[in-house]
Order: sequence, then C-alpha cells, then structure tokens
Amino acid sequence: MMEAQEYQTILVGTDGSDQAREAFEKALAVAKRNNSRVIVAHIIENRLYGNMGYTLTTSELIDVETARSKEMLEEYVAFAKKQGIDNVESVLTFGSPKVLMAEELPEKYHVDLIMVGQSGLNAVERFMIGSVSDHVIRHAPCDVLIVRPKEENE
Repeated sequence: MMEAQEYQTILVGTDGSDQAREAFEKALAVAKRNNSRVIVAHIIENRLYGNMGYTLTTSELIDVETARSKEMLEEYVAFAKKQGIDNVESVLTFGSPKVLMAEELPEKYHVDLIMVGQSGLNAVERFMIGSVSDHVIRHAPCDVLIVRPKEENE
C-alpha cells in the first residue's frame, strides 16, 4: 500500500482571477489536512507595460500595480488566517510568471506542491503568451495540481 503524500510547502499563484481564488481556497484545504505552509505569490510581469500607450509613466503604472497587488495579497493572507491557517506568507515579485512559478519560487521556498488555477487568460492571450499553468506542468520540480473552475465541475 502506498503511503499518503504529505505536502510541507504549497505554492499558489494568484493573478486576481476567480480561477486563482479557487486554487488558493483549495490550497488552504490541502494545507489544513497536511499542516503545510502556504506561499501565495503574485508576479508582476514587467513586459506588459512596454507599449500599451498609457498616459501614466511606466514607473507610475508599476507603483499602482504594486500597491494593488500588495493589497490583494494582504486580503489573501487575512482570509487564510480566518480559516485557521497561520503558516501563510505572501510573495510579490517582478518577472516572468512562468519561470518564477515553475522554477525559481519552488526552489527558493522548497515547495513540494504547486497549485494553480486552470487559466485566467482568454484564447487569444493563451495563444500569444501561453498559459502559465501549461508551463508549470512541464517544468516544475514537484507535484502540480491544476484547479478547474467550479462551473466545469458541476
């Protein structure tokens, strides 16, 4: 008989989408059962600000996005604590979500389970930049759990 897998550190990525929220909530449930640490990460992709034609400067845009992201992560951590999970931390970083979620963050935090929402992208965005979850599945050094949207499960 196989021993049940126990996860020590769960990494969950969030982009503010409903799918990411569902992945986070499922990560909390898994963390409760395994007494795991949860790391909720949000990655600001620098290249998205390159040529969008905004009136704000790039640094102002990044400041706005950073403040918004910090607030979102604080809400996630507060929600986890309300669910009785104190071993939760947030990570806000800049760069490629694919590389950070699949390679750098799992290595840095000794992650043994990555949980991601199926996709926060529409079909065109998926074609243009590819899905982060697809990349994570192929390159992660640990188990990956893809959380499907609730309406698909019903």
